[in-house]
Amino acid sequence: MALICLSFISCEENKKDVVSESKIVEPEIEQAAVKSILTAEEQANMSPDEIIGRLKKGNENFMTNNLTRRDHSAQRRKATIGQYPKAIVLSCVDSRVPVEDVFDLGIGDIFVARVAGNIENKDIVGSMEFATAVAGSKLVIVMGHTACGAVKHAIDNTDAASMNMNALNDLLNEIKPSVEATDKQGEVSSKNTAFTNNVIQNNAIKTVEDIRKRSPKMAQLENEGQIKIVPAVYDMESGKVDFIQ
Repeated sequence: MALICLSFISCEENKKDVVSESKIVEPEIEQAAVKSILTAEEQANMSPDEIIGRLKKGNENFMTNNLTRRDHSAQRRKATIGQYPKAIVLSCVDSRVPVEDVFDLGIGDIFVARVAGNIENKDIVGSMEFATAVAGSKLVIVMGHTACGAVKHAIDNTDAASMNMNALNDLLNEIKPSVEATDKQGEVSSKNTAFTNNVIQNNAIKTVEDIRKRSPKMAQLENEGQIKIVPAVYDMESGKVDFIQ
């Protein structure tokens, strides 16, 4: 009986130790979570190339499943004072491309614009002008992605208008010049993965060129070295973002 009581007391003490340790560890985990957001001073002191370097490092974190812990409640509260994002990313609407996670970013870090096929239009370019010339972002990224459905339909010449989707048909027509400009090696079909990937890359490059043409202000900022406008492609399988420079 004495041994049983002693074992019981020992178990209870061990439980207390576990509880005590958990109480110590929990605050340490909480402290490790990032609570700050990007400031105006930090934004101003970063160059476009430095931002690209940081985004590449964030992308490595994403690929290795090592995303930064963030206190989103704290960041959300601090963000009500103002925002100073370092970049704007034009991405496809594809739900499999979580832009902030892809670069290991949190609240207030970047602007994100999304449209199927990551093409530019008047409103997108206007949003980019706001992000750069007004809000101080130093980098514009046009990010295509492998297995892009919009690009595939443009390659296969899908007639969306015949299905009463005129707006979608117009969007696909915006991508078709990139299809025509891509070297025809093998079958011109979305089943030809190599060809499709080349079109995806060329489409991102063309969008960057179109942005420069449509926005004299951003072209000027880029010529002055204040911003960069760059194409990139996200690989759906590996999670890697390749910057095309």
